[in-house]
Amino acid sequence: MKWIKLEQLLLEGDAHRTVSVEPTLTHHTLCAQALSLAGGLQQRGVQRMAVHLDDAGELAVALLGAWRAGVSVLLPADLQAHTRERWATHVDLWLTASTELHALYGAPLAPAELDLDACQLSLCTSGSSGEPKRIDKSLRQMANEVETLEQLWGHELGDACIIASVAAQHIYGLLFRVLWPLCAGRVFTRQQLAFPEDMQRASREHAAFAWVASPALLKRMADNLDWPALSQVRRVFSSGGALPAEAAHALEQRLGQWPTEIFGSSETGGIAWRQGPTLWQPFAGVHLSQSEDGALRIASPYLMAGHVEQTADAARIEADGRFELLGRLDRIVKLEEKRISLPLLEHALSTHPWVAEARLGVVNENRASLGALLVLSHSGLFALREHGRRALTQALRQHLGPYCEALALPRRWRLLRQMPLTSQGKLPQAQVDALLLAPRPTLPEVLSQQPGDDGWTLTLSIPPDLAYFSGHFPKTPVLPGVVQVDWAINLGQQLLDLPPRFAGMEVLKFQQLVRPGDEIELTLRFDRERSKLHFAYRNANAACSSGRIVLEAACV
Repeated sequence: MKWIKLEQLLLEGDAHRTVSVEPTLTHHTLCAQALSLAGGLQQRGVQRMAVHLDDAGELAVALLGAWRAGVSVLLPADLQAHTRERWATHVDLWLTASTELHALYGAPLAPAELDLDACQLSLCTSGSSGEPKRIDKSLRQMANEVETLEQLWGHELGDACIIASVAAQHIYGLLFRVLWPLCAGRVFTRQQLAFPEDMQRASREHAAFAWVASPALLKRMADNLDWPALSQVRRVFSSGGALPAEAAHALEQRLGQWPTEIFGSSETGGIAWRQGPTLWQPFAGVHLSQSEDGALRIASPYLMAGHVEQTADAARIEADGRFELLGRLDRIVKLEEKRISLPLLEHALSTHPWVAEARLGVVNENRASLGALLVLSHSGLFALREHGRRALTQALRQHLGPYCEALALPRRWRLLRQMPLTSQGKLPQAQVDALLLAPRPTLPEVLSQQPGDDGWTLTLSIPPDLAYFSGHFPKTPVLPGVVQVDWAINLGQQLLDLPPRFAGMEVLKFQQLVRPGDEIELTLRFDRERSKLHFAYRNANAACSSGRIVLEAACV
C-alpha cells in the first residue's frame, strides 16, 4: 500500500484504491465528490460549516471538500437542539444528512494540495467535565498524528480493514477510523457498529481486520461470540475512557493480545499508549512536564507550535518518560471544609477485588456526603449474594478507611450492572450525581424481547441493587415471589391486551431462587378464552417459577 500524505489526498484519485466498504467507495470517487463539494461551497460563499454525518465515507468527502474550498469545519458532538443553538452563530451551514451533501455538489474545483496550516477543524467537547467547549485544530496537527500512528503500528496492521464502534465526530474516531486509513490505503467500514455482534459480523467478512473501539463496547463482549475467529484481529484500540482491568484481562485471554489503550483528549490529541497493566508510553515527540500540584503538562507536534497544554491529570513520571495516571485533579470536592479527591477514592475502591468500576459523587440532602456508583466484579456479585448488601458496603467502607477521613466514606451506594457510559466512553458528573439521588430500582432491565406465535419471550437482568432485596432476606437477597408475579402482570400489560383486574392465581410454583445479577428468561402467553396469563421464569435451563394469573375486566 502506498502512503498518501493527508494534504495530498486530493491531488490524484486512484480508481484501484478502495477507501471504504458497505458500501464501497474508491479513492477516485472520493476525490471527485470532494472536489464537486468544494465547488458547490465556493459557489454559495460558505466559509464556516458544521458537519455531523454518521457515514464515515461521507464525512471524509465533507472534510476534504470543505478544506479544498477554504471552509473551516466544526464537528459538533451531537445534534440536540441546545447544541445547534449553542453553535448557530459560529457557522454558515449545517451538513447533517446524505441528501444535504449531494445537494451541495457543484462544478468541481481542480485537484490541489491542501494547506496544512490554513485548513481548520474545530471539535466540540461533550461537556462531561463542565461546559462544552470548542477546540481548534490545524490540518498539520492531524497530519503529524496520523504519521506517528502509521510509524507505530502500520507494519502490523498491513491491509487490515478498520472496523469501528466509535463515532468519527471526536478526535479519536476521526483519526483512527477515517484520516489514518485514508492516508494508509486501508479500507474502513462506513457505519459505527454499536454492538459486539455487529463487530463480529463485520470482522468475519474480512481476512484481516482491526478494531477501533471504546471501553463501553469492549466491556460488553461476552462468551457468546466466536472468539477463535475474532482472535485473528490485528490490533484492538480502545480510547475515550478507562478500560477496566478485568475487561482488558478478559480480552487478553480470549484474543491472545492486550487491547492497545490510547490516552489523549480533544485538546491534546494523542498523548500516550499502553498494553496491559503497564505504564503509559508517550507518543514520539510528546514532551511531558508537571505543574506544582503534579498535573501533566503536554507539548507535542499535535498542538500549536510552542503551546504547552495544562491538563488536570495527576501523574507520576518515571525517569524513562513513562508514567502512571493518578486521577483527575479537577474532581476535588469539599465536605465540611475538607478537600477530597474523588479519583483517589475511586482508585482505592477499584483495588478491592469485589469492585470492577467505581464512580463517586456528592449527595446534597440534609447535609452533603459522598455516594458511590459501583459495578461489582464476579467475586463482588458472589459476596452480595452470599452475605447481603449491608455486609458488602460495610466491607468496602472499611477498605476505604486508610485512604480518607471518616466524613469522606460514602454514605450512599448504588450497585449497577454497568456504568451508563456514552458512546465516547464518558459519564458526566451530573449524571453520576443524579443516579445517586435516584431511588433504587424496582423493575428488571429488559435486555431483549421476542414475539412468538402466542406470546412473548423476554430476557431480563435482575438489578443487583433492586429495592425488593432489602429485607428479603438481609444476608441472602432473594427476589420475592410476589414481585415475580407483579412483573409478569406489568410486562404482560405492556405487550399483550390484558384485562386490568387481578382475580387470582392457579398452579403457582416456585422452584429456584432468583438472585442479584441473574439473567432470566420470562415467557408470557395469554389464554384469551379463559382470561388467564401463563408465565414462566427460567434461569438457563432451570425453572424458577411459573403459574397462571386469572384476570377480569374492570367493574363498571
